[in-house]
Amino acid sequence: MSKKPSKTVPRAASRASSRKLPIAATKRPAAPAEHDTADRIAHALEAIAAHLSAASPKPSAIDTLGSADAFVWHPNGRLAPVPRVSRVDLGLLKGIEQVRDILIENTGRFADGLPANNALLWGARGMGKSSLVKAAHASINVNRKPAERLKLIEIHREDIESLPVLMDLLRASDFHFIVFCDDLSFDGNDASYKSLKAVLEGGIEGRPDNVILYATSNRRHLLARDMIENERSTAINPGEAVEEKVSLSDRFGLWLGFHRCSQDEYLAMVKGYCGHFGIKLDEAELEREALEWSTTRGSRSGRVAWQFTQELAGRLGVRIKS
Repeated sequence: MSKKPSKTVPRAASRASSRKLPIAATKRPAAPAEHDTADRIAHALEAIAAHLSAASPKPSAIDTLGSADAFVWHPNGRLAPVPRVSRVDLGLLKGIEQVRDILIENTGRFADGLPANNALLWGARGMGKSSLVKAAHASINVNRKPAERLKLIEIHREDIESLPVLMDLLRASDFHFIVFCDDLSFDGNDASYKSLKAVLEGGIEGRPDNVILYATSNRRHLLARDMIENERSTAINPGEAVEEKVSLSDRFGLWLGFHRCSQDEYLAMVKGYCGHFGIKLDEAELEREALEWSTTRGSRSGRVAWQFTQELAGRLGVRIKS
């Protein structure tokens, strides 16, 4: 009789422990390895999504060419449209009638698919070199159909080395382009002019038939005089050293010189601006104030005439709308 409890107690405990085991198993926390696997899967999916987004086709620079008539080139391959170009009406450019007619004729032939020359507009500051390029572009596009409109692309001086990339891009387009660089010049040991030389005429591919280059500069040979003299004094063969760099300007078929204007031409510019924008002042008083303004600036030019016109319009309360 005394042996029964010793037998039944272990059996009951065994049954109780067997019933509790499944309950304890359901409350056990997930293994760390399971969390790591889930995180790795999530990171992998995010990486795949980012890769697919980067690989998806994006609008090409060539696709934006129909959206505007003027663009600014960025060396990362982007052509930024310019909805409204800052320009002066062609009729307001006084004292440059001869070079104006030459450039417009050259630009018109190019827009019609006929042979035309690259143009270098050089000379005195403020005499309308860049204004003439923009005005000529606008005048050529008058009454042209959208598919026939001439495109103007400005490239900054510091981005000249990316010019071959731009040429490759424009070569595939059906439009015609003026690639325009304002205030082009080279100093010191700057070797980027070689990219321009290759594009103008020297490369294997050459300049695309649908592209022409217009540049403005205060220097006829695009180099400072002291830079040319330094080449002559330090080179073993001075003639060859200078020829290497001076030959750049020879690649432009048109050299259009802009010279300082006379007093009569300066006054004609002022009167033209005042008449165009409705600025009324006695003629004798207008001439006196315009000449006094040019004397304080130390020069006479189209830029000085425009600055005087803005001063006069502001003083008389006349709004100028370009």
